[in-house]
Amino acid sequence: MAGGTGSRLYPLTKVTNKHLLPVYDKPMIFYSLFTLKEAGIKDVMIVSGRDHAGSFLKLLGSGKDFGMNFSFEVQEEAGGIAQALSLAREFAGRDKIAVVLGDNIIEDNLARHVKSFEKQKSGAKIFLKKVKNPKAYGVCEIKNKKVTNIVEKPKNPKSNLAVIGLYMYDSSVFDIIKHQKPSRRGELEITDVNNVYLENGNLTYEVLKGFWGDCGESFDTLLNASYLVKNSRFAKISDRLTIKK
Repeated sequence: MAGGTGSRLYPLTKVTNKHLLPVYDKPMIFYSLFTLKEAGIKDVMIVSGRDHAGSFLKLLGSGKDFGMNFSFEVQEEAGGIAQALSLAREFAGRDKIAVVLGDNIIEDNLARHVKSFEKQKSGAKIFLKKVKNPKAYGVCEIKNKKVTNIVEKPKNPKSNLAVIGLYMYDSSVFDIIKHQKPSRRGELEITDVNNVYLENGNLTYEVLKGFWGDCGESFDTLLNASYLVKNSRFAKISDRLTIKK
């Protein structure tokens, strides 16, 4: 997912999409693509806003240089993550789907989690990370190794486990989104979708061990992500996503 206005990174985003901004030596979106490729996912749909769709196509092409297959869809206006996901209905068909936000950098190798979700008969899987500022995120409560509650940007968080921008869903997600109503800010919230799976009793979770960077949160997180990438395994293995000159 590479939509949104990037307002928290203005004026860097005045003339470009935030997912095209550099994180260390590569465009931000490269890291999400590597996360998917490393997990064994090579068929990818990139959803972006209309203003910069051409830039993504020019940068990424068909996916051949990445050893992947790219499709593109345009989100006509900012309608939330869930609304952007709904655009992938034809692309996904009846298959399960993984969703990664293009401004999230995830150090963990997700291959085993993908295999685990493939064995999960139905439902969804969310990914969590302990954070210092849970008020800024969707916060998850866990009891007896089960998700009991997810609250978006709570004033008084009951845990420090943030729901990061990585989700896995079965094909019923598109029907769930279809019946969602916009939130107060006029968007279809992914937290509401996750809570439907929670109510249905088929939501699982994983807590990430490696670093996680939310590059779109602030200038500080964008800068910190560059330092993390430079001093991690990404400094070498992300070279596999370098576009040919």
